[in-house]
Amino acid sequence: MVRLKEIAEHVGVSITTVSRVIKNDPSRNVNPDTKKKIWKAVKELGYIPNEYARQLVSSSAQEKKRTKRIAWLASPRLAETNPYFSKIYSGINETLNDAGYTLLLISNEDLEDDVLFHQIIREKEVDGVLLIDEVDEEKLTEIKDLIPVVGVDFNYSDHAISTVDYDREEAAYQAVEHLIKRGHEKIGFIGGGIGIEMTKEKRFKGFKKAMNDFELAIEKHWIINSDWCMEQSYLAAKKILSETINNRPTAIFCAGDLLAIAAMRAAHELELNIPGDIAFIGIDNNEMAQYIVPALSTISVPQYEMGVIAAKTLMSQIEDNPNMALKTLLPFELLVRQST
Repeated sequence: MVRLKEIAEHVGVSITTVSRVIKNDPSRNVNPDTKKKIWKAVKELGYIPNEYARQLVSSSAQEKKRTKRIAWLASPRLAETNPYFSKIYSGINETLNDAGYTLLLISNEDLEDDVLFHQIIREKEVDGVLLIDEVDEEKLTEIKDLIPVVGVDFNYSDHAISTVDYDREEAAYQAVEHLIKRGHEKIGFIGGGIGIEMTKEKRFKGFKKAMNDFELAIEKHWIINSDWCMEQSYLAAKKILSETINNRPTAIFCAGDLLAIAAMRAAHELELNIPGDIAFIGIDNNEMAQYIVPALSTISVPQYEMGVIAAKTLMSQIEDNPNMALKTLLPFELLVRQST
């Protein structure tokens, strides 16, 4: 079992300095480069804090004492302001509360802070992590080696962790296929690529596959990366819809309903008829989608249920310790309304 002395010898500093850094003792400053070397050694040597080490070697305990706390890792913007993620959060929170767990919101900034990362993850102040936001690959590897992790709705299906999602590529494909069956051939795309290039985002891949399968041209200037910002969607839509009738799309697939609602406002301001001049379809079935005029066609995604299943999957991993990375895809549904 690694001790502070071994870390000190590895870095070439005193045991006191190592202890001060790990405990985040502000009484005396430590050189930032030295701090980095100490945290690197903590990770490389596999240092386990004394309290957790006692739990591991305790003859009276068959397993580590659980904290009954779960970390929800999401950017504050997604967790607090986006209704799509608030539904997922509700499913997670209610399920965990019923089982006696509490939820701790953390961000990528917290993980970049070596002290906080050490306290939360390495010292196991939480029993597991639900990932809603994109995480650095190196951090993700270390987290999943230490505690159970479940990825929820954020392009984690290609990672060796359990995930709960819907088939976003197929959902996008069906949305575009619906437009094509309505007679549209000139179709634009509005989406985003937080944490990844938009061309790697699965909803864009679904759009591209549908267009290629039906042998339709993809016009580059009708492909908009809005960074999931409604204002950018509105401005971009107004720009492309201001073109002459021969130079603008007849339909736009939006990778989120809020993006579609913003783009529809641009169409209204340009006095275009929806769906006569321009049709719209979104994804997620935001509550507002059925009340705007005209009502928005969309792909309904079971956000609340995704949260419930993600929470149950993580609790199962914590309590039963399965080694299997489960990939759960929930069904979605095409809702045809007046915008198409």
